[in-house]
Amino acid sequence: MSTSIKQPQVITCKAAVAWGAGQPLVVEEVEVNPPQPEEIRIKVVCTSLCRSDITAWETQAIFPRIFGHEASGIVESVGPGVTEFNEGEHVLTVFIGECKTCRQCKSDKSNTCEVLGLERRGVMHSDQQTRFSIKGKPVYHYCAVSSFSEYTVVHSGCAVKVSSIAPLEKICLLSCGLSAGLGAAWNVADISKGSTVVIFGLGTVGLSVAQGAKARGASRIIGVDTNPEKCEKAKAFGVTEFLNPNDNNEPVQQVIKRITDGGADYSFECIGDTGMITTALQSCCDVRSIK
Repeated sequence: MSTSIKQPQVITCKAAVAWGAGQPLVVEEVEVNPPQPEEIRIKVVCTSLCRSDITAWETQAIFPRIFGHEASGIVESVGPGVTEFNEGEHVLTVFIGECKTCRQCKSDKSNTCEVLGLERRGVMHSDQQTRFSIKGKPVYHYCAVSSFSEYTVVHSGCAVKVSSIAPLEKICLLSCGLSAGLGAAWNVADISKGSTVVIFGLGTVGLSVAQGAKARGASRIIGVDTNPEKCEKAKAFGVTEFLNPNDNNEPVQQVIKRITDGGADYSFECIGDTGMITTALQSCCDVRSIK
């Protein structure tokens, strides 16, 4: 007697749907299609809010849409061809995946996959279709993750398997903010022991940079933020000095150059503001890093 393998079916669940730029998100019932080849469907356990979600919600033109890209969850089903994930395993989502075969994935200098790089059109990489719908009408993805939903579908290259004992309610921050900050400090800047570091913006990314700088042995970690309430919190993450640009009459980059005798060895812009990037560069000394 032959036995048939149960195929994943369409799931109806709740999701926070954005219907237009800047419009309040609405909790709706959405249909989530089964995973297609090389995809997995995830039951989202926890998701965090990134500033990128807010910026896209305020400015982008693709709607209706489900935002969210920092999530932890459990694999509900797998599509054809998926061998690295099984139902019931715990995962983190990542919004820039890895095909593991393209030039960028094989390079030790870059992590922007040519196949699963940043998705901007609201559809899946494989077939340029969406896996979400409401009453037959498509609802678009964000960053190929869309974690503001009870269930979501992602390419298997946009997920990372994690230990079943890792607390899912905490590790969702590893999907973006925490890994971005730590990675910048450890891998990109390769901060040297005894150096001076300045960080513009003390959100999740900035605080993660501070943690990385402290772990690498930086002697001074200067945090810059206009919110005075972040001062004590930042020091708990390794910041040694706090600067509020609103408290000084001179430009903050000049203050930094003055108190560091010429400028910081490393400067991190963790806000995503083009003007602030220039300020961050002007806060460095001529020797950009200490080796």
